[in-house]
Amino acid sequence: MTSTLLTEEQQALVETTLDFAQDHLAPHALDWDRDKHFPVDVLRKAAGLGLGGIYVREEAGGSGLTRSDGVLVFETLASGCPSIAGYLSIHNMVAWMVDHYGDAAQRERLLPRLCAMDDLASYCLTEPGAGSDAAALTTRAVRDGDDWVLTGVKQFISGAGASQVYLVMARTGCDGPDGISVFLVDKDDPGLTFGPNERKMGWNAQPTRQVVLDSVRLPADRLLGRVGDGFRIAMSGLNGGRLGIAACSLGGARSALDRSLAHLADREAFGQRLLDAQALRFRLADMATELAAARALVQQAAQALDRADPQAPHLCAMAKRFATDTGYSVADRALQLHGGYGYLSEYGIEKIVRDLRVHQILEGTNEIMRVIVARGLTEALG
Repeated sequence: MTSTLLTEEQQALVETTLDFAQDHLAPHALDWDRDKHFPVDVLRKAAGLGLGGIYVREEAGGSGLTRSDGVLVFETLASGCPSIAGYLSIHNMVAWMVDHYGDAAQRERLLPRLCAMDDLASYCLTEPGAGSDAAALTTRAVRDGDDWVLTGVKQFISGAGASQVYLVMARTGCDGPDGISVFLVDKDDPGLTFGPNERKMGWNAQPTRQVVLDSVRLPADRLLGRVGDGFRIAMSGLNGGRLGIAACSLGGARSALDRSLAHLADREAFGQRLLDAQALRFRLADMATELAAARALVQQAAQALDRADPQAPHLCAMAKRFATDTGYSVADRALQLHGGYGYLSEYGIEKIVRDLRVHQILEGTNEIMRVIVARGLTEALG
C-alpha cells in the first residue's frame, strides 16, 4: 500500500487497523483455522475501534467512513487473517443495508448492537438450487394478516448460528427479480434453525451453515424497504461486499508476498541467498506489480461507489474479479517460492491459499463478474 496516496486520516486508519491485525489476528490465525474457532470476543474488540459499522452513519453508532476508507481497512485486516476480515466485510455489508434501507425504527433497534457487534449479522441470498442465478430463489414469504410467513433454505451462510440478525431475501411475488423482498429475521424467531457447520477447504475460523426457515412468522415491521425491491437492495449491498472481499484478497496476498521475501532472504542454495537469484527476484517483482495493479482497480471502484457513479457496479465487478484472481495467484506462487515449507501448516502460507480460493466464488462468482462487465459493455452500445 503506497502511503503517499493516502490522506493523513487514512494513514492513521491503516496504522490503527494494522496494529489490531498484528496484535489480535495474526498470532492466533493458525490456531483458529485448526480448531475451527470463531473468535467473537476478538470481533467485539474490532468493534471497539469502529469496525463493526464502518459505513454506518455516525448518528446511528457507526464510523461513517467511505468505501475508499473501507477497502484500506479490509486489506489491512486480511494481512492478519483473511477469514476473519472476510466475515467482518459481510457483517458490515448487512449493517450498511439496514442503515441505508431501514426505517427509523429498524435503524434505532438494530444498528447500535450491530455496530458494537453485540449482535452479529449474516447475509442470506444463496440457496441450494439458486447460487449464481440469485433471481431464481425459491424461499417464499406469504402474507398472513399483518404478518409474513417465511419458508425456505439458504445455503453457504457465513456466521450462521452465531449471528443474531439474518438479512433474508425471499419471494413475495412473481418469478424473477421483481418478485423478491428483504426481511430481517432474528435468531430467536420460532421456526429458524441451522444445518451443521460445513467442512470447508478454508475460511475455517468462521462458521458456514444452512439457514432453514420453517414457517417463520414475522411482523410487518421486519420488511426492509418496500415489497418487490429486494433484488435491487441485495445487489446494491453486494457492490460494497465485492469490494470488501477484493480488498481481503489483496491483504492476504500481500502477507504471502512479505513472507516470501523474508523466506528467500533467509534461505541459501548453491552458495547464495535465494533472494539473490534473478529468476526468483523477477517472480517477486511480478507478484508485487500485479498486486499494485489490482489495488489501483479496487480503489478506483471504491471511489466510483462513493460518488454514486452509474458505472460503479461494473467497476466493482471488475475489481472483484481481478483482485480475487490476482490475490489467489500471488498466494499460490508464494507457496511455491517456499518450496516444501510452503506446504506445511506452521508456515501459514497454505492457509492463505486455502482462504483466498473461496474469494473467487463468494459475493458472486468470477464468472458472474464477467457477465456483469460484459453486460455493461454491450449496454453502452445501445
